[in-house]
Amino acid sequence: MEYTRLGRTGLKVSRLCLGTMNFGPFTEEGDAHQIMDVALEQGINFFDTANVYGWGENRGRTEEIIGNWFAKGGGRREKTVLATKVYGEMGDWPNQGRLSALNIRRAVEASLRRLQTDHIDLYQMHHVDRDTPWDEIWQAMEVLVAQGKILYVGSSNFAGWHIAQAQETAKARHFLGLTSEQSLYNLLERSTELEVLPAAEFYGLGVIPWSPLHGGLLGGVLRKEREGVRRAGGRALDALEKHRDQLQAFEDFAAELGHEPGDIALAWLLTRPAVTAPIVGPRTLEQLHAGLGALEVTLDQKSLDRLDEIFPGHRTAPEDYAW
Repeated sequence: MEYTRLGRTGLKVSRLCLGTMNFGPFTEEGDAHQIMDVALEQGINFFDTANVYGWGENRGRTEEIIGNWFAKGGGRREKTVLATKVYGEMGDWPNQGRLSALNIRRAVEASLRRLQTDHIDLYQMHHVDRDTPWDEIWQAMEVLVAQGKILYVGSSNFAGWHIAQAQETAKARHFLGLTSEQSLYNLLERSTELEVLPAAEFYGLGVIPWSPLHGGLLGGVLRKEREGVRRAGGRALDALEKHRDQLQAFEDFAAELGHEPGDIALAWLLTRPAVTAPIVGPRTLEQLHAGLGALEVTLDQKSLDRLDEIFPGHRTAPEDYAW
């Protein structure tokens, strides 16, 4: 396993991040614990979750599964860089969601209880809260850092100008501010290259791409379709039909290189500026092992150029769309 620093911090994390969103809704607790054990054995020390995972009436269930795993001991908590998130509504009563100081305080205490730990390594804002002033948010986060309940703060699904807003306000308060941004980023969805990646680079944030295989479309979906292994439906089917020619060219190129399409997609992300660790969110142990294959792939410049031909990206704004 390779390790890198999270953005401008001294914190070392694995180049792959274990996503846990499937734990509970799709993966039973025992299987989830096995996946986490194997992830640690393979050197993955960076785990990502959120307070809302489990969804609906089961919100918080994923954190509980992780907490029960930590409770087994054996250095599990000590070896893990733990990231969770706050913002989503955890109930129907006012102030049970978003980023007010009140909700941040209550949410972190609830996450700590579910996770059975005394601190969260990376506390991420799951979405921007346009109704809460940055001074209020940073004051709440500063208190949590001072109390030792969180160590670093991250964002997720922020625009480039939200990152700038957050960092400039934090700077005025002499606070470290954001250390990471978790964004939708993959070969099919590259709009983050316009402003989010440049902002992350400028402010020293590590980028944590979610949905690196775009819901499985970059994982060899056409081959699996032909083999009868997987059939897309709903929005996935619409996206598949829209990008079918690109995906076929991509799968053909992966075959030329002798690697699985999913490995190529993850390896490509690892070459991107500011990217720290793509999130792999396995439902099964087999899917976890499949994701590890990306670390064995090296893409030369010719291969990167070919991927850009198949999936054209963006230049930094405004040059992307202006003179």
